[in-house]
Amino acid sequence: MAPRRVRRLVPAVLLAVALLGGVLTPTVQAGPAAARADDRPRAGAGGAPPPAGATDIPRLTDRRGRTLTLRGWNVEDKTHQGDEALSAITERHFRDLRARGFNVARLLVFWDDLEPRRGHYSHRYLRKIQRILGWAHKHRVQVVLDAHQDVFGPAFGHRGIPRWATRTDGLPFTPHPDDWFAEYFEPAVQRAFTHLYEDADLRTAQVRMWRLIADRFGGHPALLGYDLINEPMGELRPGEDLATAARRIEATQLTPLYNRLADAIRTRDRATWLFVEPTPIVGEGVPTGLGRIDDERVVYAPHFYNTAMEAGADYDPSAGWIEAYERAVTAYPREHGLPVVVGEWGPLNNGLPNMRRFYDDALASLNRYSSGWAGYVWCYGGGYCALDSDGRFRTNKERTATPYAPAVAGTVREDVHDPATATYRLSYRATRRPGTTELSLPPSPTGWRVQVSGRGAHASADSVPAGRAGQVKVWAARHAAVDVRVTPGPVHGPHESPGRKAD
Repeated sequence: MAPRRVRRLVPAVLLAVALLGGVLTPTVQAGPAAARADDRPRAGAGGAPPPAGATDIPRLTDRRGRTLTLRGWNVEDKTHQGDEALSAITERHFRDLRARGFNVARLLVFWDDLEPRRGHYSHRYLRKIQRILGWAHKHRVQVVLDAHQDVFGPAFGHRGIPRWATRTDGLPFTPHPDDWFAEYFEPAVQRAFTHLYEDADLRTAQVRMWRLIADRFGGHPALLGYDLINEPMGELRPGEDLATAARRIEATQLTPLYNRLADAIRTRDRATWLFVEPTPIVGEGVPTGLGRIDDERVVYAPHFYNTAMEAGADYDPSAGWIEAYERAVTAYPREHGLPVVVGEWGPLNNGLPNMRRFYDDALASLNRYSSGWAGYVWCYGGGYCALDSDGRFRTNKERTATPYAPAVAGTVREDVHDPATATYRLSYRATRRPGTTELSLPPSPTGWRVQVSGRGAHASADSVPAGRAGQVKVWAARHAAVDVRVTPGPVHGPHESPGRKAD
């Protein structure tokens, strides 16, 4: 499949971002997420808090109070359309994701493929999505359906909003083949977003599209959530700087859009999570202006990209970008009581000298405040692809495959992976009711050792063989203080007994 094109901001936009200076404070508040009553993830009530440093941001939990962690990748086919849409996605994507320990996929779907003519939906496209969800379920991967757009859609040479729903008022559009993010700032593209947000008939069309998706896929065992629109943008007003424009668009256009779509989806699907994104400007350390989304099952789903790195620069650990992003991206969920799942992240030039450090710093940051993430992108080749054509991790991307706990039956006290020693540490206070903690261990050339301590604590396995992913379960007495330590092998030394191995 074709790699994603480089996401570069034009110099004028970079300058505007550089002039933003300090961090802005959100002005619109929202209420906390409510508890869930089923086995799917829910926020807050009874669940474990996030790691130290973000204890006031809720985590996804299930009805038994287990803290859930999502680790995975985006899965896409931007090349094929019409009858060939989604043909680049195969069962192999999900088999390989699970084989490396990942448990979530963010699947890109396109409105222009679903409804190529107004009111005429492609049932062939829906069947293809259904087949992909079946593969995901078979391999125990949860899926977020992402209504994706890049530079609005086909009217501007990209994918997303159909041509029939694109209105430009005759304003000009000049392509930027080597600088595609700059196309968002073309007058025609900006006006198209305004019409999408404001025109009554286009609002109705988008509502109907989402109602159809929820009616068709709501309740599917692989379905985790709906990402309502990818990287939404909008129209700048004369004299308005980029940060001010982004926060106005989020507050006055995106918030109503998300509430409209939430209401529509809930007429068909009461259970599935709704993922809401800010504009991409949050990546420059600007907190979102989103307001309250009136739904009990909302996840805040920002993206994690740096403009300099997207333009080809190496990671600069001294620049403080990750720290600024973390401060900005945690403001909204902290105020509004929402869990966070980062929907996209990962640099294009992953082999530059400081990129190993970037992956380690980024993963440590994400673990402090989020319930998980989806890297960009699970494909086989060059560009942003996680894997090469032979299915091997490309340089530094293997650092995303670390031990973690998809579910913890208790209150988490420590949840840390040390990349220097490849050691994973988890400590928690077990719940009042006996529960099962789950560990996911990716394939390792040396295998893994699993050590568990605490009152009544024991594991389904004390080792995982070399070259295999392992799923290990841990149990403990109620209210027990449990410590889990996962270290690299070798699994068996010359004087060790074999012990139990993970499945």
